[in-house]
Amino acid sequence: MSEVSVQTSVRAPVERVFASWNDEFQDIYKFNPGLSHSHILQDSPSSSGKGALRQCDMKDGKNWIREKVIGYQKNKQLVIDVYDSTMPVKSAMGTLDFGSDGPNQTSVRMTMQFEPKMGILGKLMIPMMKKQFASMLQELLDGNAAYVESGTQANETLTAA
Repeated sequence: MSEVSVQTSVRAPVERVFASWNDEFQDIYKFNPGLSHSHILQDSPSSSGKGALRQCDMKDGKNWIREKVIGYQKNKQLVIDVYDSTMPVKSAMGTLDFGSDGPNQTSVRMTMQFEPKMGILGKLMIPMMKKQFASMLQELLDGNAAYVESGTQANETLTAA
């Protein structure tokens, strides 16, 4: 599997930052600029925490991903498996690590491991995919920071720019 990692710092307590990813699991579209919508799936055993299932619909109107929380350590880590998708990846898993850097400062590191579809052609595309994924993940972390720090939603950020 290939891997890409990004990180950011959020001016908020770790509990609030973690809650924006976990307690609001169905609402990732609010801070992910690549999504038009997201929702909890009907067969999800819960709306947050280990086992929660969601679908994220991409802004292009054609593509989507389905994700499951497979690892959970409150205020420390979330591990999310992309178990179904229209995207060109055979498998993908994202790990979010949260660290308290003080009462109102949180570090967030996101690592994504992925394996592309399309056999040898997919393997040749890995360097390009890593750059694209790093950019997308950084935008996601930046969107989350803006959402947690000031309540700015992804669509608001795009229209204000």
